[in-house]
Amino acid sequence: MTGGNESCTAGPMPMSYLTCLTYILEEWTGVEHIGDYLSYAFYIVWVLFPLILVFVLPGVIVILFYVSILVLHIYKRKNELKEAYSHDFWAGAGETLATLWDGHGRIWHGYELHGVENIPQGAGLVVFYHGATPVDYIYFMARLHVTQRRHCSVVADHFVSRLPGFKILLDVLGVLHGPKEACVNTLKKGRLLAIAPGGVREALFSDEMYTIMWSNRKGFAQVAIDAKVPIIPMFTQNVREGFRTLGGIKIFRVLYERIRLPVVPLYGGFPVKLRTFIGEPIPYEPNMTAEELAAKTQAAVQALIDKHQKIPGNIFRALMERFQTQKKED
Repeated sequence: MTGGNESCTAGPMPMSYLTCLTYILEEWTGVEHIGDYLSYAFYIVWVLFPLILVFVLPGVIVILFYVSILVLHIYKRKNELKEAYSHDFWAGAGETLATLWDGHGRIWHGYELHGVENIPQGAGLVVFYHGATPVDYIYFMARLHVTQRRHCSVVADHFVSRLPGFKILLDVLGVLHGPKEACVNTLKKGRLLAIAPGGVREALFSDEMYTIMWSNRKGFAQVAIDAKVPIIPMFTQNVREGFRTLGGIKIFRVLYERIRLPVVPLYGGFPVKLRTFIGEPIPYEPNMTAEELAAKTQAAVQALIDKHQKIPGNIFRALMERFQTQKKED
């Protein structure tokens, strides 16, 4: 090693560090012209770096989920002896997670929450458009907890509960998988509950046109009717520009319809501007049917999309909105 370094610096014209490294590698490996191979490798990495980056960034969200889970396990171990003396064992952990996710939303997306005054003091069913990931809902939930000290449970697909290590996180966040009776009971206790009627299908196969994919689903409307609570429409601007999917490829759609698992690849994680808008609540009306309420709710969410989202969505434009100082009107 020392001899190699000395040979690089010796002589009237000392080599550069890169040339020296190439010289040493040629001596070690016995491969001639290794510098040409390295140059080609660096060129390939440089060309493919943007493509690699857009598939790596979604992993940051996954890491944050597991950091959250780790925090919960640490909290649980630290406080398990005090459980019998606590009225709300997970209160501190919930506060920690809300602060963690709200901080990430502020820093990475300049996250804003508008129209929070439209959320009633009592129970209500929050109905929202589902982006490629539910990260916007998590930011909403965290901001609501930090600023209003209110908790909002959410209905999620059954596959989420089968993700490794997620059970403790879902329990703390109050994630429900149904049935309808459990949702109604949650609302009757005076709590907030959120649901995206489009579910996984809307997450994977909607696109930058922000097409609502609720089909004929009206179960959420029946829940609101049975619980006698208002529905609060919600939409997050640029949610499709933060993360996108390859759902436009037909084979992924066919595969999903067969196995009903989210096997469609994600890409993105871009630090686009995210603003969540909460519309005026749709009050409970005893004479309104579930079909009518579902249609009215879809129209309310569509109105939020029409008002606050430029169609088609554009990643570069959404990035540039991070530098706009004037807030969009609610």
